[in-house]
Amino acid sequence: MTESLPPLDLAALPDPVDVADNTRALDAVQAVIDAGPYTDTWESLRGYTPPEWYADAKLGIFIHWGVYSVPAFNNEWYSRNMYREGTAEFEHHVATYGDHREFGYKDFIPSFTMDRFDPDEWAELFRRAGAQFVVPVAEHHDGFAMYDTQRSRWSAARMGPERDVFGDLSAATDRAWMVRGASSHRAEHWFFMNGGAKFDSDVLAAQTLDFYGPAQREETAPSERFLEDWLLRTVEIIDRYRPQVLWFDWWIEHPAFKPYVAKLAAYYYNRAAAWGREVVINYKWDAFAEGSAVYDIERGTMGGIRPAVWQNDTSVSKTAWSWVQNHQYKSANDLIVELADVVSKNGILLLNIGPKPDGTIPAAEQELLLAMGDWLSANGEAIYGTRPWVISGEGPTQVAVGSFVDSESRSFTASDFRFTSRAHVTGDYVYAIPLAEPENDELRIRAFGRGAGLLTRPIKEVTILGESGPVVWEQTPGELIVRTSRAAVVKLFLEPEAIPPRTDFLHQ
Repeated sequence: MTESLPPLDLAALPDPVDVADNTRALDAVQAVIDAGPYTDTWESLRGYTPPEWYADAKLGIFIHWGVYSVPAFNNEWYSRNMYREGTAEFEHHVATYGDHREFGYKDFIPSFTMDRFDPDEWAELFRRAGAQFVVPVAEHHDGFAMYDTQRSRWSAARMGPERDVFGDLSAATDRAWMVRGASSHRAEHWFFMNGGAKFDSDVLAAQTLDFYGPAQREETAPSERFLEDWLLRTVEIIDRYRPQVLWFDWWIEHPAFKPYVAKLAAYYYNRAAAWGREVVINYKWDAFAEGSAVYDIERGTMGGIRPAVWQNDTSVSKTAWSWVQNHQYKSANDLIVELADVVSKNGILLLNIGPKPDGTIPAAEQELLLAMGDWLSANGEAIYGTRPWVISGEGPTQVAVGSFVDSESRSFTASDFRFTSRAHVTGDYVYAIPLAEPENDELRIRAFGRGAGLLTRPIKEVTILGESGPVVWEQTPGELIVRTSRAAVVKLFLEPEAIPPRTDFLHQ
């Protein structure tokens, strides 16, 4: 072994939580559903409309922070892969920490100290990055709750730092005038630790079955007891913390979850109505019916403008969501391009960072967030509160569409742009966001040419965001030419629509 960490003291564990009888809690959930306005049918849930604040926000911060941040090896799936023989994580664990029976995943908990965690410092950083909402992971696949749960002893409130870090961060988010959210990955825990049930590991130990379990085979459907627990854990997060964004990972698309997902959505929407708040559920693939929540694409994008608002969840790193030693970080320009691309297609960007186990955010990730914030300080008018234009963009560079495409190499040219728009009482604004530096000190935008037929009204004024003074520009049949030496966002102010004179009074 090359590293020595203090193991978990099993003798000092809190008593297990007895949640065997869920009847009363489930009855309370049903009472909220019965009270309306939503019922747990897809027909009713399709009456949901995403809130304006969310459509305007454009940028949120996602946070993957948990016990997996202690080993910090490869990615946040360490708790699964360390028990799967033949993986790099398995070999690393044996070589670094020893036998799985003697030092298992639970034994990383004492080193998850958070001793330097300052939620207000985090909130300040997120504000400076330009984020409008914050979505921490309340519980990841590993089953360790980052919030104060009454349904398990395995939480940050009872072990490790013995602190309701989720509540502390939510309160700091409020103080910084951002919207609080929550992410649940609990569904995947049904099977996540099952590799440790195939050999002599601590996953099989009776004292910790309430942590590692169920550890069932992924080929099996989750039991009703597990599904009820999933529902009630999520209800607990809703009622205790009142998040206005609720993000789910992929496994809730399993057919066994369908009735429980519908109950959860009806409960959440009804509770939000009682609070007087507008909320968002994010889902992947086909876990929800179209129109009943907000569709989310992981590490990807759409091919064009989607009529309904959607979201891309991605990370500052190409290789992991949590803190690891060998990140391959994106550049600040990569992140800005992702933001512009998503927003131009009616999307929201949920950008992830991964703090260290002591509660500090890695310097490289802080620098990326601050660089985004600097760009948004000058160009945020083209992002926040905007809506798609008639087309999302132009240019020769093809962007891969779908999920898990953000690690692909893309080299944008001076001819690549993304467009957004904003309605105004005196005339509409259209913005062109260049994805690369101009050539010959000129931006040439074909969609804004007189012959393109996309600008239905004359241009009243052309400006460059972040600059004052006159702009040299020319509109030809083929393009709009703007003189500038940098990748500057171009803003068009269009003439207002002509309002026909009233004639109805002539007939009175």
